[in-house]
Parts: sequence; C-alpha cells; structure tokens
Amino acid sequence: MPRKKTHLSAVTAARPHDSSPDDAALATARRVLTQESQALALLADHIGPGFSRAVQIIARAIDHDGGGRVIVTGMGKSGHVGRKIAATLASTGTPAHFVHPSEASHGDLGMITGKDVLLALSQSGETAELSDFIGHSRRHAIPLVVITGQAGSTLDQAADAALVLPPVEEACPLGMAPTTSTTLAMALGDALAVALLEQRGFTAEDYVALHPRGQLSGRLLRVEQIMHRGDSLPLVASGTTMGAAILIMAEKAFGCVGVMADGRLAGIITDGDLRRHMDAGLLARPVDEVMTREPLNLTPLDLAVAALKAMNERPCFVAFVVEEDVPVGILHMHDCLRAGIL
Repeated sequence: MPRKKTHLSAVTAARPHDSSPDDAALATARRVLTQESQALALLADHIGPGFSRAVQIIARAIDHDGGGRVIVTGMGKSGHVGRKIAATLASTGTPAHFVHPSEASHGDLGMITGKDVLLALSQSGETAELSDFIGHSRRHAIPLVVITGQAGSTLDQAADAALVLPPVEEACPLGMAPTTSTTLAMALGDALAVALLEQRGFTAEDYVALHPRGQLSGRLLRVEQIMHRGDSLPLVASGTTMGAAILIMAEKAFGCVGVMADGRLAGIITDGDLRRHMDAGLLARPVDEVMTREPLNLTPLDLAVAALKAMNERPCFVAFVVEEDVPVGILHMHDCLRAGIL
C-alpha cells in the first residue's frame, strides 16, 4: 500500500493573477528550489544504517582480488540519474559502468561478473525491466544495492542493501513528473561516491590522473610541475656587485636575481628593488645592501593555485622554489597563467 507522502511547505503556492510572466516564472523557480532543498534536508535526517551497508558492500566488491565494478542500471529518469551516478563513481576512483536494463535482457548481462556489485534505481521499486537484473543477481549471488522510493517493493525486498527515499511530493504541479525524487536519488548517489572516496583515501593526485584534460586538474598542479630548473635560475653569490647582478637579471629574464650565502638563499633583488635604490653608485654596491631579505619562497609540493594566490597577495611576480632554503626552481606568475590557473 503506498505510503502517505510528506507535504513540504510552499508546494501549493498559487500564481498571482496580476503578476507578470517574469514574476510568475521566478516564483515557480523559487518554489521548486525551496521544495527540493527541503526534501534534501528530509533525506539527510531519513538516511540510516542501510547506507553504511551499501558502502561496505560496494567497497568489498571493488577491493576484490582482480577488481570488481559497480554496475548501475535504471529505466527512464532513473536511468538518466543512474548514468550520472556511474560517471561520478568512476571519476572519483570507484570503477563503475551503466548498463541499460533492456539491453541487459538481450545479452548485456554477460558484462556482469561475480566480482561486481549491482546498483539498481527505481522510484516505484516495481520497474518490470529490472526483473532480469534482479534474477541474475540472485542466481549468481551478485550483491544488489538499490535506491527506491517504496519500502516493501519488489526491489526493496530483493536487495542486500536498500536505500529507501523518504516520501515527498514531486515539484511538478501535476505531481507526476520525476523532479524532487530524482534530485534525492542523484544526491544519494553523490553521497555514496564521496563516502567511498573517503574510505579508499582517494587523493587530489588520483583525481588529476583521472581528469588529465579537466580545468580542475590545472588547479591541482604542483609548483614542481611548472617551475623552471637548473641553469635557468638567476643566482649570484653574496658580495657580488650590483653591476654583475644586473647582467644576470638581464640574461635570465625573470626580472630578479637570488642572492646565495653559505649555500642558502639569503635574499632576492627585483626590478622594484632596483628602482628603490637607484643612484649614481648603485652598480658598485654589493647585492647584500640592495636585496630584500626573507622573500616569498615556495616549495615544490605547493599547489600552483596557492602559489599564484600568494604572489598576488605579496604582491610579486616571481618567487624561488626552495628545499631547506636551497633554490631548486623559480616560478613566474606567467607560468601559472599559461598553465590555465586563474
């Protein structure tokens, strides 16, 4: 017997007769977003031990010798949500594929192995096209995790772990088009992906490896990946005259020179330092009298986006990269911009 649905506030807001079409559209948008955000809060309170069981089942499958996968399936709107969940799982280190239930009944069940785990989505829990999936999982003892809106449904009863959504009204004024329910299912898929990510210790480096062309991967670049090294570093020894230091600055073209003392970086001279100390005797002065002590230094493992932020805040256009105060590289702000870091 269907459960009585929870009515959320602002669901029945009427359209004012004297409002403009733009006002009415905004009112509708706010009503839908408010209703769905309330439903998400309800889901957060509703979620229980079944979620932990689902995470454990999936984690065991993908850590199985030889490596299992999450095979996601669903029909209609649940299928579209399932595709997104599979993509999110895969991009965060949990191997996952979407298999269409109709195609599964015509041979694609052969894609599923005993090492895998099935994740099936159905709001009603009675989607006929999922019957072959359910039967296949039971015959071959393949773990079955489900996301459904109906406790006690066929899908719920067959599952090893069931994530049952709370009863909510759809945002569609007819109460028919999947809207609020699909938002909950997608959010629950995100929660599964993040829980598995954290449990497996998935790192920023792992994410970059799976997103080599993504914009986010640029923001996760390390300084060591874009810094200049070796002979390109503009360095002079303590006691060097400013005349000789300026020649090194011009040759290396970074607009600066580092001053070394006892094998360590003691300071930096930039174009700004030259302007501040410009006088007739500048070229004969030792670099130690002109350099800026305690300059901004970076480390090879710093995120490039953090290095760019630090240079903007200082402000400066260039910084040496050091390990135990020994220069191993140099980074210019333009290097970050060329790498797509904004």
